[in-house]
Amino acid sequence: MITLMSKVAATVLMSASTLTNPTTPKALSFDASAFVTANNQIRVAVKKNAESTVVLTLSNKSHEVLFRKNISKKELTYAVKLDVDDLADGQYEIELSSREGSIVKEVTLKTAPIQKATRVVAMQ
Repeated sequence: MITLMSKVAATVLMSASTLTNPTTPKALSFDASAFVTANNQIRVAVKKNAESTVVLTLSNKSHEVLFRKNISKKELTYAVKLDVDDLADGQYEIELSSREGSIVKEVTLKTAPIQKATRVVAMQ
């Protein structure tokens, strides 16, 4: 009998906001995407259309920073795969911020239930 256990990551909320005036936000000089790979990693990609510093952080529900990367002005594109297998189940937040504002992505991690492999033997 084979048992399988894996961590499942789901992107729950994706929002962009600026810190200056949330009612009339100005466009950010960067865009970002985040998704879960087949290997249970979170892939984050950033594309900038102007030279500005962007800070990428992954934090837990208690706002403890688990990962932080400063993306330099000269780096117009950046991509990283964050391995989440060692993280506990719960809510996490990915934030990409610059002087203009930030993009926040909330992620929920939960362990998939144990599944029993079934085997069918056919005899003729």
